[in-house]
Amino acid sequence: MLRRNCSLAPLQLAAIFASLALVSAVIATVVALNGGWMVVPFTCLEVAALAFAFVVYGRHAADFERIVLEPGRLVVESVSGNRSSRFEAMPGWTRVEYEGGRRSLVTLVNQGRATSIGRFLPEPQRERLARELRMSLQGA
Repeated sequence: MLRRNCSLAPLQLAAIFASLALVSAVIATVVALNGGWMVVPFTCLEVAALAFAFVVYGRHAADFERIVLEPGRLVVESVSGNRSSRFEAMPGWTRVEYEGGRRSLVTLVNQGRATSIGRFLPEPQRERLARELRMSLQGA
């Protein structure tokens, strides 16, 4: 199971958003009461942009890739936001490709179909994943 490294739990994320929105609203209220009423629309815009950023972050916080190798079957499930994909193949007929490099992912190829994995791993761990997959697929 490969997961994104998220440092904030959903409850912590909500608490931070609420505190930032509250601080902005208090400042906007104080300025508006002192005659600067034009600050209020910009504060609303700021809070809306902040909410959008937190929604995008929260949407991808649960992204994962799952690799399951069973006798006679290799299954790779991938979830990114609201998209999910599933790749099934015969282990003996699956080839592991990895070129190395910063942006290169581990690719599994089987009968003209391919899927890339390792988005959530740094480069040295991707290399290790490719090596372990090759050994596991050879043994299957």
